[in-house]
Amino acid sequence: MGKAEFLSPKAIGNRIKSKGLQKLRWYCQMCQKQCRDENGFKCHCLSESHQRQLLLASENPDQFMDYFSQEFKNDFLELIRRRFGTKRVHNNIVYNEYISDREHVHMNSTQWETLTDFTKWLGKEGYCKVDETPKGWYVQYIDRDPETIRRQEELEKKKRQDLDDEERSAKFIEEQVRRGKAGKEEETPMFTELKRESEEEKVTFNLSKGVVNPSASSSKSSPSLGPSALQAIGASGKRKESGYSSESKESKKKKSALDEIMEMEEQKKKSTRTDYWLHPNIVIKVVTKRLGEKYYKKKGVIKEVQDKYTAVVKMIDSGDKLKLDQSHLETVIPAPGKRVLVVNGNYRESEAMLDSIDEKRFCATLVLDSGRLRGRKVNGIPYEDFSKLA
Repeated sequence: MGKAEFLSPKAIGNRIKSKGLQKLRWYCQMCQKQCRDENGFKCHCLSESHQRQLLLASENPDQFMDYFSQEFKNDFLELIRRRFGTKRVHNNIVYNEYISDREHVHMNSTQWETLTDFTKWLGKEGYCKVDETPKGWYVQYIDRDPETIRRQEELEKKKRQDLDDEERSAKFIEEQVRRGKAGKEEETPMFTELKRESEEEKVTFNLSKGVVNPSASSSKSSPSLGPSALQAIGASGKRKESGYSSESKESKKKKSALDEIMEMEEQKKKSTRTDYWLHPNIVIKVVTKRLGEKYYKKKGVIKEVQDKYTAVVKMIDSGDKLKLDQSHLETVIPAPGKRVLVVNGNYRESEAMLDSIDEKRFCATLVLDSGRLRGRKVNGIPYEDFSKLA
């Protein structure tokens, strides 16, 4: 049967079909030829050009497979980096975008038989973070570009510097307030001896005989007080007022002294506490969902602490090593009788034994097991101030 002409309906239909995506099993990567059906692929395999390509590939088959696998891997990762960045995405979505390019390297010429095998290999080699869900496999690209890492470190350093500046300004304000209270002069009460200005005169009653009218009875029956008596009453009133003022000044004095003691205790507590608590060889829990469900709420052991706020964590279940910030971790409370490490507060870096837990107050009682205070029982240690020892 002759070949269809250029503008014939059959030729136009063939060109339309060839533009679309064909089946993978009818594609020859060596010849870079796509066949539309099984019969066409069979005819291609029997052709002389295909046989010559097979003879070339048979001389060193591993070299050709490694080359195609490397090209497939590089193009796939470049698409993830450029299109999705470090976002978590379904592997099938990435693959559909990858094969939309007509000139892509097909998977049947690589060392991976399925997309799932390729996804697992990416996670094993550390190119991506992969996790399996009921909806399928998800991948998340790990950007190891030195320039990107440098920018992230600069941003973290800038955030820490901003926090340090805020802390310094807060401490400066507290110091100014403390100096202002200390410099204020306290009023001291003056105690004087009670003295009367004149002796008190006797009170006399004037009673007159005769008819008593209402107006007169009220004036005669009332006692007459002299000027000396009024002065005595005034002096007693002054004594009461002076006593009240002295008592109020004394209470003010006691109140200011109590405030100073409370302020000293608060300063003492602040001096022993820090805003960082990471220590090596303690068990922690990952509380961020940014790493996926594989690591969320999972426990690990801190192997190394970097710059006080960053920890290198080895996960207990999978054995993976992660570099995490302090804000993405929390302490682990073991069962009573287990050994813990105090990571913050007055007994920082002291090993202890967990005696009991107070769930209502979110604290625990520890028995110190190291240092000069060994054997001492300490109450009211908050959950965030100690963690289980590895």
